[in-house]
Amino acid sequence: MKIVLIAITVLTLSSPMASIGESETAFAQKRAQMVEDQLKARGIKDPRVIQAMLTVKRHLFVPTHSRNQAYEDYPLPIGEGQTISQPYVVALMTELLALKGRERILEIGTGSGYQAAILAELAKEVYTIELLAPLARQAEKLLKELDYKNIQVKSGDGFLGWPEFAPFDGIIVTCAPEKIPEPLLAQLAENGRLVIPVGTYVQELKLVRKRKGRTTVTDIVPVRFVPMLREKGK
Repeated sequence: MKIVLIAITVLTLSSPMASIGESETAFAQKRAQMVEDQLKARGIKDPRVIQAMLTVKRHLFVPTHSRNQAYEDYPLPIGEGQTISQPYVVALMTELLALKGRERILEIGTGSGYQAAILAELAKEVYTIELLAPLARQAEKLLKELDYKNIQVKSGDGFLGWPEFAPFDGIIVTCAPEKIPEPLLAQLAENGRLVIPVGTYVQELKLVRKRKGRTTVTDIVPVRFVPMLREKGK
């Protein structure tokens, strides 16, 4: 089986108002090509996910010097030893959440904020946690500049989730723990979905569903993410 090579989330990301070297029309054309060649061709079908991938300007979530590569089929470094995942993986994980528009979503691993922006196009509320404070600050600043009012960002240990706002209709994890964190399972709402890579060197992307208080786990595809980091002493 083909392994999808990915990683998650300091290089400074530029303000969306900064000069970007290419016209917005050119970037829009690249986004459209990305959707056709990388998403639809690989089986992404949810029209809302496709529209979100067309809407969110991925090039704003990578360092300025990498913007000409923003819509290519691979991850890109964003600083702090982290990367922004390849577009297909973002779309696949988002589609697995089966969002309808009224959900409260938790994201673990904010990175540069791109996945959070995609989720914000599709859900009512997005809560996103990033362990690395410089990345959390960068992402929060950019998302505010882009006028996303339904996203809350904090720096903290994602393994523990965000119990103050639980339960969550969907949880998406963009880093790989060795096993599914129990706090995340506890914070998943009835009929909720958790999308998470699990393992060490090569992991399996898993879809966890909760029904009548019980969880079922489905393996989706082999992947490779950076490991889930914990706060010191955890």
